[in-house]
Amino acid sequence: MTDPIKSLRTGPDAPPFLIAGPCVIEDRDTCLRIAEFLTRLTRKEGVPYIFKASYDKANRTSIGSFRGPGSDEGLRILEEIRREFGVPVISDIHSPEQAKSAAEVLDYVQIPALLCRQTDLIVAAAKTGKPVNIKKGQFLAPWDMENIVQKARSAGNGQVLLTERGTAFGYNNLVVDMRSMGIMKETGCPVIFDATHSVQLPGGQGNKSGGDRRQAPPLAKAAIAAGADGLFMETHFDPDNALCDGPNSVTFEMMEALLPQIVAIKAIVDGGGIA
Repeated sequence: MTDPIKSLRTGPDAPPFLIAGPCVIEDRDTCLRIAEFLTRLTRKEGVPYIFKASYDKANRTSIGSFRGPGSDEGLRILEEIRREFGVPVISDIHSPEQAKSAAEVLDYVQIPALLCRQTDLIVAAAKTGKPVNIKKGQFLAPWDMENIVQKARSAGNGQVLLTERGTAFGYNNLVVDMRSMGIMKETGCPVIFDATHSVQLPGGQGNKSGGDRRQAPPLAKAAIAAGADGLFMETHFDPDNALCDGPNSVTFEMMEALLPQIVAIKAIVDGGGIA
């Protein structure tokens, strides 16, 4: 079937789609370099691609954490990436007041996990008419997302995506329940698995979060096998020196190795085998 969500195809015989980019807009050149790599790779593998980077990370661990360039400069960079590479762009908003101006540039509006129950924020995002990707809070069960989907639909927007990004598992740790993919798909929304935030260790380094990027590829493969329609993966050419979420971001080399495997797994799940 074809979704109303920007012509993304989901279900049997549809390729997995990818939302990826740096966690935050560090600068124009970094974003362009990452977008160029991911655009080239996804086109080679036949994977629909959406570029993601945050222009303002309002939910960082520390007051001293890098937040990004802000909305004006950040949206200009995202608009340039869309124009230069011909790919849709997505970023997150943190208040209802940001929705209208962000939607003038963004192809998709994203709701951060920690804000996924904020009714006014969801309704404002939905009222833009743009597809809305809502990340499941680390504190929620997958079936809790039905009520959140209804908030967006109440605003007349049926273009909703849901993203699984792990569940709080004690202090400074997350765990992934693969049953979440199928449960959230019962809402009728495409489901995405955020493989890199799911291996984050929130606040695990005192004044910043830690993570273990080595675990992202196996979890990504498991999620596609469990029925996820697409993946969300923070990607960086030098994650050890990234300004945000470096420990859980994957390298270019990891993404090059993973993407063909993801395509093959999706084909097997759909019953078509490997071509």
